[in-house]
Amino acid sequence: MPAGGWGSVSEVTHILLDQHVAGKDSRLLMRQNKPDGFACVSCAWAKPANPHPFEFCESGAKATAWETTSRAIGADFFERHTVTALESWSDHDLEDQGRLTEPLRWDAASDKYRPVAWDTAFAEIGAALRACQRDQVVFYSSGRASLETSYMYQLLARMYGNNNLPDSSNMCHESTSVGLKKTIGVPVGTVTLDDFEKTDCIFFFGQNVGVNSPRMLHQLQEARRRGVPIITFNPLRERGLVSFTNPQSPLEMLTGSETAISTQYHQLKAGGDTAALMGLCKAILARDDAAVAAGGQRVLDMPFLHEHTDGFDDFAAAVRACPWQDIEREAGLLREALELAADVYCNSSAVMAVYGMGVTQHRNGVQNVAMIVNLLLMRGNIGKPGAGVCPVRGHSNVQGQRTVGITEKPELAPLDKLKVQYGFEPPRKPGMNTVEACEGILARRVQAYIGLGGNFIRAVPETAMMEAAWRELPLTVQVSTKLNRNHVIHGKASYILPCLGRIEVDRQAGGAQSVTIEDSTACMHGSRGLAEPAAPGLLSEPAIVAGIAKATLDANPRVDWDGWVADYARVRAAIAETFPEIFHDFEARMWTPGGFRKPLAAAQRIWKTESGKAGFTVPDTLQGDPDTAGRDPDALTLFTVRSDGQFNTTIYSNDDRFRGVKGSRMVLFMARADMARHALSAGELVTLRTPSDDGVARRVAGLAVVPYDIPEGCVAGYFPECNPLIPLWHHAKESKVPAAKSIDVLVERMASGSAS
Repeated sequence: MPAGGWGSVSEVTHILLDQHVAGKDSRLLMRQNKPDGFACVSCAWAKPANPHPFEFCESGAKATAWETTSRAIGADFFERHTVTALESWSDHDLEDQGRLTEPLRWDAASDKYRPVAWDTAFAEIGAALRACQRDQVVFYSSGRASLETSYMYQLLARMYGNNNLPDSSNMCHESTSVGLKKTIGVPVGTVTLDDFEKTDCIFFFGQNVGVNSPRMLHQLQEARRRGVPIITFNPLRERGLVSFTNPQSPLEMLTGSETAISTQYHQLKAGGDTAALMGLCKAILARDDAAVAAGGQRVLDMPFLHEHTDGFDDFAAAVRACPWQDIEREAGLLREALELAADVYCNSSAVMAVYGMGVTQHRNGVQNVAMIVNLLLMRGNIGKPGAGVCPVRGHSNVQGQRTVGITEKPELAPLDKLKVQYGFEPPRKPGMNTVEACEGILARRVQAYIGLGGNFIRAVPETAMMEAAWRELPLTVQVSTKLNRNHVIHGKASYILPCLGRIEVDRQAGGAQSVTIEDSTACMHGSRGLAEPAAPGLLSEPAIVAGIAKATLDANPRVDWDGWVADYARVRAAIAETFPEIFHDFEARMWTPGGFRKPLAAAQRIWKTESGKAGFTVPDTLQGDPDTAGRDPDALTLFTVRSDGQFNTTIYSNDDRFRGVKGSRMVLFMARADMARHALSAGELVTLRTPSDDGVARRVAGLAVVPYDIPEGCVAGYFPECNPLIPLWHHAKESKVPAAKSIDVLVERMASGSAS
């Protein structure tokens, strides 16, 4: 079954009908990801200046239907259900109840959420925050909030007195932010949609386009039609990287024709990224050596290397000294396969490298990113048309939040500018990232958690310990559109503040408002809500942030919270004042078709690094998880994956049509050779256990074995169901991204009837 095609049409039709929004959303979807329309609330893939008639994908249509659903939760819902009873509900069933419609406060006596007036909720939250130790309050954001809301939120946190601004990037692409910043001087990718039209080779590493960013398939299909080779490195053969039938092509839909996406597909083992990249680089050096010996044209771009890079000689020496047998063992690939891929690279003049969390969520995730940069630098494939590095971000504005100040790292925030602009002394102490916030919660140091979107408790590692500690938090506040586990696992005082969705009309004193987001290629876009709000009493995210701020902070004549809520253009003016290089003429440019791009020095071959040049990195080790030396011989390497029926922690259905799974997410994908070694049969229930010497029991029971085309020694299971297996300390060096793509596990057969 190819990605797209009638399968996608069927899925979209089903969810529109299931959520009773077929008529309404059919009209809305025509404006999704288009100039003067609304930006998709799921992934952050780029919005083209000249959109297709249907500029949405299956995942985006599901996200729109999920937000604009006709279902709603009223006070009667909590009259029927205690919060404790809701703990047994699945992620899908919680969210499928519909939109939250009024602010709620947990009542301990009845164990139910009760309606509370907005003013009362803000006053009580503000009083609690004023009583907290200022550096022990966490302000988390999920990556969905607009630039305007995010700017207000970071200002709230810093005026409150801390830099505790962890976000969802800490769990996915922080390895990118660290690795790219260190090597090329910018923390984001360098390519645009235009580069897809000019490239003559694309490498894919650890990114499932068919599930996580399906609209990119248009660019990939067009590239393949031009004869551009696409070379993929991924443990699983994902449908979107194998073939695609374009639902917008009547001919393809009628004939069932499909476009082969990957011209080479290399199923490396989990954690084999550095080794595979080392093999590619070794093969490239060998071809350059042969060219020199024959008196031919160099394979390496020597003028670029001399003018623009630093550290190449040390890197080349390390590559030459690395034995092929070590590369083959750690990558799980043969030398011949890597040389075949390297041949294509050497014969291409403009190469792009696209990657996702399969690269970043490892102990050596930052090193993996640096190795991708090494590969590109060898032939000058950064800073020229058709070439560059392309990390595919997840949530729709996760990159933009960083741009306007959502960061726990004070050195990345414009603190001096904020001091002058708003007349206060911003905190200079580093804040907590996601892992550090979890450590603080486990240690019972954190006194309050404010969540701007997301499902934090479900997304983080160390599930059992975190849920127990979460209940001890003095205060939890969640800004949300739908019910999720972060509401049913709650602190001693708990509030749910329901907000408008981005797709909905946002009417304020100054009229209907628009917001802005940044896509994965660093382009800014306007977004205008078109659907009527789910309920009349909902507040916008900016209004909720302002409400908390006014109830918590001392009045500041330079911050007009009410004026900002009345007219978001005033927030954009403030953003432009803080970040003039990026956001000058913000109001005039926000509706530019295709967006306006923030300046990226590396795209112009200007390197804002310590050396002033792009830096080669010598890897410390080829191992994806160097902590597993001396591992149990029966251990397998688990990596977590998303299904066709989910977006992050949002579960639209329990099916995964691309992998042939129906009705359950409690499955374990396993190679037949490993099944035979463990004497397991298809459908048999097993328990996964994480071996460790820290005294913590980590296990997930009731997983049904599914035979699958996966490298021997590796198994795969769904996120977030497998999160209980990830120790909090098992994270990427430097970036602290949870290493969810390489977890040592032991498989145990379950006794009949013992599934949980």
